[in-house]
Amino acid sequence: MLDDLLPAGFHASQTGGDVAGVVLFDEERAAVEGAVAGRRAEFATGRHCARQALRRLGASPVPLPVGEDRAPVWPDRVLGSLTHCTGFRAAAVGWAGGEVLGIGIDAEPDRPLPAEVIEHVLRTDERLGTGAHDRLVFSAKEAVFKAWWPLERRWLDFHEARVTVEQGGVLAVDVLADRTVACRYEGRWGAAGGVLFTLVTAVRA
Repeated sequence: MLDDLLPAGFHASQTGGDVAGVVLFDEERAAVEGAVAGRRAEFATGRHCARQALRRLGASPVPLPVGEDRAPVWPDRVLGSLTHCTGFRAAAVGWAGGEVLGIGIDAEPDRPLPAEVIEHVLRTDERLGTGAHDRLVFSAKEAVFKAWWPLERRWLDFHEARVTVEQGGVLAVDVLADRTVACRYEGRWGAAGGVLFTLVTAVRA
């Protein structure tokens, strides 16, 4: 399902659960040393998906350590994003240097957001009070931030992005914050197997 959302030239790998026996590089193991078993498995599966996607891209498998911002450090000239939720792990990658300047993917379980979360993450004009819609907007904002951060390197508040869910799997994304990189943000969404998927790209203006 995720593959259908990606721009041309990008590749994804996904799994419905954790993969056993994933071998991590030393730099990666250090990032989850001392973490609980579930977190280690989730982390390893994410790296497994990333390396599968990189292989499809034609890139060599390399360590994907965790940066100071807690985001994965991708190889030079590679744009990438990871996501996970209950029963789902995925990665998407593509070569830098084209029209796409940044990419963010997110997955969320298809169930209602708690009321207190809606109040915190959704603007008043985004709230419909329906479970799938509100969760989808939240997921899209997570994807917006993943596309935004590598370009701007500053926090983006949930209310600084306005997301409208449109027909045909389209997300209208309006980033309201000042930016240093000239680009526009575009989104897509889908749903399958009880999981909502969102993809946001920062595209050269």
